[in-house]
Amino acid sequence: MDLNQRASGVLLHVTSLPGPHGIGDFGPGAYHFADWLAGAGQRLWQWLPTTPIGPGDSPYQSVSAFAGSPLMVALEPLVEKGWLPEPTLPEGGFDPQRVDFGRVVPWRMAQLRAAYAGFGAGASDADRAALANYAAEQAGWLDDYALFMALETAHGGQPWWQWAPPLASRKAAAMKQARAEHAAEIGFWQWVQWCFDTQAALLKAYCNTRGIHLMGDLPIFIAHHSADCWSRPDLYLLDKDFQPKVVAGVPPDDLGPLGQRWGNPLYRWDRMKKEGYAWWTARVKRMLHQADVFRIDHFRGFAGYWEIPADSPTAQQGRWLKGPGQALFDAIAAELGTLPIVAEDLGYITPDVHALRQGCGYPGMKILQFAFGGGGDHEFLPHMYERATVVYTGTHDNDTALGWWRSAKDQERRFAGTYLACGEHDVHWAMIRAALNSVANLAVFPLQDVLGLGSDQRMNTPGTLGGPNWTWRFGWDQVGPEPGRVLGLLTAASGRGPFAPIGVAPPPAEPPTY
Repeated sequence: MDLNQRASGVLLHVTSLPGPHGIGDFGPGAYHFADWLAGAGQRLWQWLPTTPIGPGDSPYQSVSAFAGSPLMVALEPLVEKGWLPEPTLPEGGFDPQRVDFGRVVPWRMAQLRAAYAGFGAGASDADRAALANYAAEQAGWLDDYALFMALETAHGGQPWWQWAPPLASRKAAAMKQARAEHAAEIGFWQWVQWCFDTQAALLKAYCNTRGIHLMGDLPIFIAHHSADCWSRPDLYLLDKDFQPKVVAGVPPDDLGPLGQRWGNPLYRWDRMKKEGYAWWTARVKRMLHQADVFRIDHFRGFAGYWEIPADSPTAQQGRWLKGPGQALFDAIAAELGTLPIVAEDLGYITPDVHALRQGCGYPGMKILQFAFGGGGDHEFLPHMYERATVVYTGTHDNDTALGWWRSAKDQERRFAGTYLACGEHDVHWAMIRAALNSVANLAVFPLQDVLGLGSDQRMNTPGTLGGPNWTWRFGWDQVGPEPGRVLGLLTAASGRGPFAPIGVAPPPAEPPTY
């Protein structure tokens, strides 16, 4: 995707899509949403990370930086293949408005295991060959991931550093024995990833035929309990017991007096540099198979990152250290070519961060909700933007536009009302219009803002665990024809989409063949 084109899109994670199986996936709902985007004149569909969820059901604390979430594998194609009977929902079915991870995860994993058994019993020679070819092509990350998941399953979810020392330290004899002992389980996890990649590729191809580009999300750090950390502990600042010496986070700021202690292990950038940043190149290459463009979360960490002592309970104690800088991105680009990256440059941003982003040629981000806490020269106000910008009404970490209005300080609300010429009833459309009419090349809005939803429909509240975080879903009964029609009109009027037809979806392309 050309990041210099004038376009717009919608932020909606895959898990938020409608569907009968408890969580959004790559099934029919995803294709319907692509059609809806096309009808509304949109050219971009932004996702959150599609890696497996981690603690607190977060997609930002995954057991793998390379694998796809098993929960996104649609069941309908597995039924069509004859590998899975038509699923029987649990008593009462699933909540169409929220993901109940406690119920959904075991049920969906049981469906996948049943489908894998069906694959083993009745798959065609062509499908078996396709799986074998896939496993060979992706062996660089898939072998370690599948073994990691097999061992995690065998250990009841116990973290890898608590496994038997020969397994934790990956002794050759122990690894050979484990691969033989857990061959069937390894095969299951390889098959799940094949299903994920096959379905993801079909959906991406369909979106592209509708003029929709997919925008992925790449977190800067990886989880301690992950196949990545277990397979290459030498690339992280760990002690002899594989525990982090220091961890990632951000220092105290206006949003929190304690800062944010994320707890991720920090990279040994010196060792990554000696290897030509090969791990990062492989990670970005993997992302580019799944998306046309991607956002890098916490981009400022590549210029300078906050190092917190591992024994510190908050992020108050720490120090800034220099990141790898442009050398990292130059190394990746030398292997992969021009990188379609959006830099998440929010928070405490210093001149070196601006210099890095500009040196790499990546657009930065602006959040409209942050624009009204100062005066008329605030950098997040639309008249202050440069073209190399992606403007959002809000992100997955923000309240909805309507929720923001209702909870904003009086002064902010008065300023926003004056600047946007709006009130509570239309603040969401006013923010969308302001973003669309700005000079920013790209404008993106959470679907919640297109639908004018309140705070109870937000995706995530940073610094909190559990509760409604990551659970939000929508139903087509919430949409109706008006939001797409209005979004199409505003998009066309701002020069970001076709003028006719407006708000009317063109005939859908041929359905995918599974």
